[in-house]
Formats: sequence, C-alpha cells, structure tokens
Amino acid sequence: MRCCVIHPDLGEKDQRRLPALALEEAVNLAEALDVDVVCSDVVRVSKPRAGTLFGTGKVDEIRDWLAAEEVGLVIVDGKVTPIQQRNLEKAWDVKLLDRTGLILEIFSDRAATREGVLQVDLAHLTYQKSRLVRSWTHLERQRGGLGFIGGPGETQIESDRRALAEQIHRIRKQLSKVVKTRALHRAARKKVPYPIVALVGYTNAGKSTIFNRMTGANVMAKDMLFATLDPTMRAIELPSERKVILSDTVGFISDLPTQLVAAFRATLEEVLDADLILHVRDISHPETTEQARDVTDILSEIGISEKAQENMIEVLNKIDNLPEAEADAWRITAAREPLKVVTSAITGEGIDDLYALIEENLAEPVLDEEIDLTFAQGKERAWLYAHNAVLEEAQTDTGYHLDVRWNSRTKQQFFAL
Repeated sequence: MRCCVIHPDLGEKDQRRLPALALEEAVNLAEALDVDVVCSDVVRVSKPRAGTLFGTGKVDEIRDWLAAEEVGLVIVDGKVTPIQQRNLEKAWDVKLLDRTGLILEIFSDRAATREGVLQVDLAHLTYQKSRLVRSWTHLERQRGGLGFIGGPGETQIESDRRALAEQIHRIRKQLSKVVKTRALHRAARKKVPYPIVALVGYTNAGKSTIFNRMTGANVMAKDMLFATLDPTMRAIELPSERKVILSDTVGFISDLPTQLVAAFRATLEEVLDADLILHVRDISHPETTEQARDVTDILSEIGISEKAQENMIEVLNKIDNLPEAEADAWRITAAREPLKVVTSAITGEGIDDLYALIEENLAEPVLDEEIDLTFAQGKERAWLYAHNAVLEEAQTDTGYHLDVRWNSRTKQQFFAL
C-alpha cells in the first residue's frame, strides 16, 4: 500500500525531539510495517483544530497532495482523536493511523509467543474501545419518539462496547494464566540461582545483535524498529566460568502507547527481576541523549527503582558508525565512568570489557556446599528452608545431611544463628 507520513509540528516548547528527526523515526516505523512510503513531511500546526487537527486550508492542500501521490494510507505521527481521525479519513478518502495505531499494528504483525499475542490483542481492543465514535457518530443523534429512549445508533454503540468489554475480560483472564506460568518459571530459575542480566534500550539500539554476539543465538536482529517483541533468554558463561542468564527485551520508544506499557508489563517483569540491567544505547544516533531519557522514564513507569537504575550499566553501542574523532571522545568519556562501556556489536569492540563489567557488578557468586545438622538443630534447618537454600536432604543416624546452595552472605548469616 502506498503510504504518506505526516509529522504535525505543534511548536511545543518542551518537546524533546527535533521535528525532522521525529519524522525520520515515524518513516522508519512505517517501513517496519512493510508499507511503501512514497511521501513524508513535517506540517506546522500553529493552532490544533478540535475537529480536524489541521486548519481547513491545510486539510485541502494535503488532500490534493495525497491524491497526486495516489496514497491509500496516511500515518500522522502524533495523537489524533477519534473525531479527528473520522473527519480526516472522510476529507482525504484514505485510511488513517495515528502514532499509537501504527505501533499497535507493528506489534500485531510481530508478536510470536502466546503471551505477546494476547498482550497485543488486549492493547488493540483497549484502543478500539475508545474509537467506536468513528463508526457510529452518524447515528448517535437518532432518538425514539419519546425523546429519552435511545435510537439504533446508541444501541449499536452500547452493543459494540459490551462485545469489546467481554473480549477484553476474556483476554485478561487468559493473560493472567500466562503471567502465572511465567511467575512459576521465574521462581524455578531462582532455585537454580543464576543471576539474570537484562538488556534494555531504545528500539533499534542494537540489543539483539549484542545478545547474539554474547550468546551465539540467532535472535532476529535487523536495522529495523521493533525487530524484537518477545523476550528471549539464554544462559551464558562469563570468562570466569560463572553462569548468568541473559534476557533480550522489547525496545522502548518515545510516546509509547499507554495501552502497550500496561499490556507489556508482564513481559518487562523480566527486567524487574533482573540482578543487573544493561542499558544499550545507539550513540551514533543524533538524539541518543533524548532516547536514553525515554528509556529511563519507561523503566521508572514499570517500577524499576532508582537504586537499580543507578547501578545500571550503560552500553554505548554502534561506536563503529561514528567518525574516529567522535568515537575517541566517547571512549574517553566511558573510561572515566565506572558503569559505562563503549561497544560495537558488529566488530566486537568492547565486548570483553562488557563481560568484565558484568562480572564486577553482579551479586556475589553462588556456592554449592554440603552440611550436616543434628536433630536438635531444627531452628537452623527451618532457617535454611525459609531462605530456599536446600537443594536436597537425606536423614542420617544423627540428624540431616543437606546439599545447600547459597552465597557467602547467606552462609555468614547462617553460621551467626
């Protein structure tokens, strides 16, 4: 389908992004949906109109432009109300998606796991529920003869809302089961306590390429927004032979639809449980600082504590895309910061330094040991079970022989009882 992308520049003083770069990102999002982007432009909006967003003259101008380009889909990179969407589709005779709708379409296209599909369906239905006005506004004013009995338009809207509410309820029930299963998996991993290291970052920052280099896996890694939607986990061995679990997660983006933040919270719980977070940044992007701020905002929104964010390792990726002088400046910056490392997932530069930083900043290593307790040491035995330290237990003539797994701090606490 031939598509046109429009970024409305509202001239807001607190906007983080330059309109031209915001448009470029929107075009990349559209291309991730596999449409043929034939035109794009930044459109200045001095005063947003409640009914059409753009002024009357601009609406007519864009209509002629779209007709000349034979466009069937328009993507407006911003928030478009249901009324505005209906009016613009009618004026331009095209299908229209706003930024939220576009991201939802991409997620629908890419989600692969059952949890991912359910989460996207939930987000889609929540979005659609707010947009019923598009289909039925022309019937809303129809009334029965007495003036207070709803006519067919009102009936149809209520019917649709009820159907959507039932679907949302059904999906939430299904999703809660999947979330419980994931919680059981997390609990099982804690009993085989390899530390979890989670990769987070702005979409297309290179997380999956780093994940593949570190794990030898073949996770989809393309120069494309939202190439990874479903979480992937692999066990890796650090140079010290210590094992950790590395988790690749969905990329973040500015103005992420609130429906998706809520819907994907279960997926991002892998980050909540992580022992260490690696924030992968594309330092070759002109707005890398703004992207980093978007990531930390979303991390705060899903419940990552300030302390966890302070201990986060910044992986300054794509150094190979920079001119040598600029790359050297980043290397000097990273050398001065204990939690920063410069990398190239393509060439492998800095990956060994990243391993060393992970090793240095992870919690204490886990120890597998054997201990013997007498029958009189019931308190100590109960304490070990309460701290999930017991792997196996065998009764002896004098008490219990226990295989335990703990770190040095837990061991010290036990012998201080």
